[in-house]
Amino acid sequence: MGGGHAGGASPYAAKHRQALQGKSGWAGLVHNRKIFANAVFASLGGLLYGYNQGVFSGVLSMASFDQRMASAVSNPGTKGWLVSILELGAWVGVLSTGYLADKLSRKYTIMLAVGVFCVGVIVQTAAFQPSSIYGGRFITGLGVGSLSMAVPLYNAELSPPEVRGSLVALQQLAITFGILISFWIDYGTNYIGGTGSGQSEVAWRIPLAMQLVPAIILGFGIIFMPFSPRWLVNQCRDEEAVAVLSRARRLPPDSDLVQIEFLEIKAQYIFEKEMNALKFPQFQDGSFSSNLKLGLHAYMSLVTSRTLFYRVAVGSMTMFFQQWTGVNAILYYAPSIFSDLGMTGNTTSLLATGVVGVVMFLATIPAVIWIDKVGRKPVLISGAFIMATCHLTVAVLTALYHNSWSSHPTAGWVACACVWIFSVAFGYSWGPCSWILVAEIWPLSIRGKGVSIASSSNWMNNFIVGQVTPTMLSHIGFGTFVFFGAFAFLGGFFIMFFVPETKGLTLEEMDDVFGDREGLAVADQQRQNAIADRIGLTAFGQHKGGSDNEKSSHELFDDEGKA
Repeated sequence: MGGGHAGGASPYAAKHRQALQGKSGWAGLVHNRKIFANAVFASLGGLLYGYNQGVFSGVLSMASFDQRMASAVSNPGTKGWLVSILELGAWVGVLSTGYLADKLSRKYTIMLAVGVFCVGVIVQTAAFQPSSIYGGRFITGLGVGSLSMAVPLYNAELSPPEVRGSLVALQQLAITFGILISFWIDYGTNYIGGTGSGQSEVAWRIPLAMQLVPAIILGFGIIFMPFSPRWLVNQCRDEEAVAVLSRARRLPPDSDLVQIEFLEIKAQYIFEKEMNALKFPQFQDGSFSSNLKLGLHAYMSLVTSRTLFYRVAVGSMTMFFQQWTGVNAILYYAPSIFSDLGMTGNTTSLLATGVVGVVMFLATIPAVIWIDKVGRKPVLISGAFIMATCHLTVAVLTALYHNSWSSHPTAGWVACACVWIFSVAFGYSWGPCSWILVAEIWPLSIRGKGVSIASSSNWMNNFIVGQVTPTMLSHIGFGTFVFFGAFAFLGGFFIMFFVPETKGLTLEEMDDVFGDREGLAVADQQRQNAIADRIGLTAFGQHKGGSDNEKSSHELFDDEGKA
């Protein structure tokens, strides 16, 4: 499955499209405000994830929650489960979303995920026993995991190539904004009824319940958002796909840029459909059973095809290293970590945790602006090495002063500053870039399934990190930071030597950088070229006129502004 040659696109048309497309990065976002607005709204899913990720670290440190859930919080093992069971639910959710995103559409999958998320939040908010927290967080995880896969996929498929990275990075910006506001809401509600044993249970129920606000907005508003043009092509709804591209580009449906983008998607779809018919003629009757078997074969192709297995390795290992940088160990247990670093008092540690949210959010903004100019690899490599250095610095300071922080306040502040610098490094690098890679490296026909497999690596490793961190902090102390620092270094070297640069490529052109051309038989290459000729894609590059259609999209925007 999957083809080379730009996913079946004509090289002439590809060059012509690149000449027509608009500016990249922030300038492209300003000129393509409709896409930007759509992506901002859809990224509320990321805000839900981020808020849920951050809010529980503060809740865990609240006196009233500890009293109510004492049997689960007092033991490091059960405390780990209390945190990590959400990630286990998310792992299940993201695996099931691959099928749902292809079957129901990216749009309706987001709606379904929001509904599941809300059920889980209500169960947590009304909890009086640890069992309700366990169950509610698992259900919430199902929704969060689904959103973590469906929202980046939706943004990537709706985005023009030149701003796709910046738009997908909005997912991470939304996540860090959710973390930011959750930390400070925790800090504020911690005062309800006092910060000691007399604290009201409202102090932790309000932060949990507030997750419903953005969820309801997203669930209702997504009704009015467009379908993904790539999903529409998969459903043979070509006219609707052209209309979506036209509105997104703010260009006429018959403009060269819109037509080339549509035909590139169409060529990829036709090629993979014909290859399916060639390889599996017995599964072409359109029945549920045949479609199920085709889907299973699509999953099998992820490990039986060399080029697709390479993508699985890149996506899964990128997510593996994202989690084993220790970022969620910091986010989930930040108040405890700051207390261990000499920050005395629950309120002080929550305040220091709030700073983590602020700096991580601010650091994500440059990624949104410049990710499509700088590229993925330099950002990921630099971020990994900075995070590793911070971990090892904290490890050294903790080894030297863990029994005497009060006598060495400067060392304590340096260690806390390293945690904040770590948050900056993650915010601009592995936070947005890992999700960009996962969303953009797959062929059209198995994109949903591929993203679900790679994203599931994130959640399974997230689950393991959340589960083992309390025990690691309790038993090996500063060794915890050495452990995560070593994995951060390994992640940087993995990106350096094994991951190709994907900046500026269309989703359909991604085949080339993953070596698909070498694996295609001559007949396959001829089939792709024939499809491009048959549907008129090649003609766009070979016969160019001199009308407004030959202007780049940002030039047309400028013309509209002058009109």
